[in-house]
Amino acid sequence: MNSVGIKILSAVLLSACTATSGFAADETRLKAITDAAIQPIMEKYAIPGMAVAITADGRDHIFNYGVVSKDTGKPVAPTTLFELGSISKTFTVTLASYAQTSGQLALSDKVGEYLPGMKAFGDVALMHLATHTAGGFPLQLPDEIKTEKQLLGYFEAWQPSYAAGTRRSYANPSIGMLGYIVGKAMHGDFADLIEGRLFAALGLKNTYIDVPKARQADYAQGYKRSGEPARMTPAVLSSEAYGVKSTAGDMIRFVGANLGMVKLDEKLQQAITETHIGYFKAGVMTQDLIWEQYAYPPSLNDLLEGNSPAMLKTMPVSQLRPPMQPRDDVWINKTGSTNGFGAYVAFIPKQRLGIVILANKNYPNEDRVAAAYRILTALSAD
Repeated sequence: MNSVGIKILSAVLLSACTATSGFAADETRLKAITDAAIQPIMEKYAIPGMAVAITADGRDHIFNYGVVSKDTGKPVAPTTLFELGSISKTFTVTLASYAQTSGQLALSDKVGEYLPGMKAFGDVALMHLATHTAGGFPLQLPDEIKTEKQLLGYFEAWQPSYAAGTRRSYANPSIGMLGYIVGKAMHGDFADLIEGRLFAALGLKNTYIDVPKARQADYAQGYKRSGEPARMTPAVLSSEAYGVKSTAGDMIRFVGANLGMVKLDEKLQQAITETHIGYFKAGVMTQDLIWEQYAYPPSLNDLLEGNSPAMLKTMPVSQLRPPMQPRDDVWINKTGSTNGFGAYVAFIPKQRLGIVILANKNYPNEDRVAAAYRILTALSAD
């Protein structure tokens, strides 16, 4: 562990050891623990602004740090919108799972049932699109694909590199096409469905694919690791794979929904719960529908390994037969990045604990994971 990590851990443990009252009742202590984990990271990577939301004992807590933009100096606030990057994928599979509980598709269905005329791609099951195990896609679509016609032509010509369900290749094209197919199955445009139906049903009032004009002032300016300003540019399948923008408050509500702590329509709650089914063992982690889970309590080393750059490479997997049904004794997480933003979500059903970390600068996953681990470990020790 580097010196910054030691400093963070020491401060967190000191805060935990000096507590004399229950965690949820002590906002001051919670902020001290969060500050100790977050502020050194902001200093280390010159991150302009961050928002951290924590749910504990049925209560949500939000802490804001820094500024929305280095140019304006406007402070991060509860209304600040951050790009979620690949955490957007968790909404895509939630909508797919909801379509399944509503009888509009089945994740066991083949692509060809919704996109007739496809060749090898037509034989891929939707479940494989949702678990990065479809047979081998690149991380991103080729740059030359700009239109829907070009997109469908690409998938019609696609040939698998290996049998579906044997290897995991983290890829935006596969989850993107799942979202595209969900739109077909639900007889609507994906962005309209996810904003108009899913976000509305979840009670997310500050979450968007396309940030409306009236909210542009709340949209944080992102920054690359080099410090240059950056925001994502919409592209083919970006809405489905990495295009959501949200606030810390909305995201901790989504975490609460995943913990079963938000009152929802019964079918939607079932759909959310079923995104926690484990389908494959991939290294140290279990692959759910986009979500990634670890037996609880996990070691920090396992979480760092499971969220490392190595997981973006093709790796062998073992299919779980039968699939692992949703469990409480797990740590579930997902990272997300765009060129100018970095995010992390984690929750522990058994402890009814969850955390959201949003930043308007891209910085390493290991620091996001370590900060969340230290905060939630201090909490779960109470």
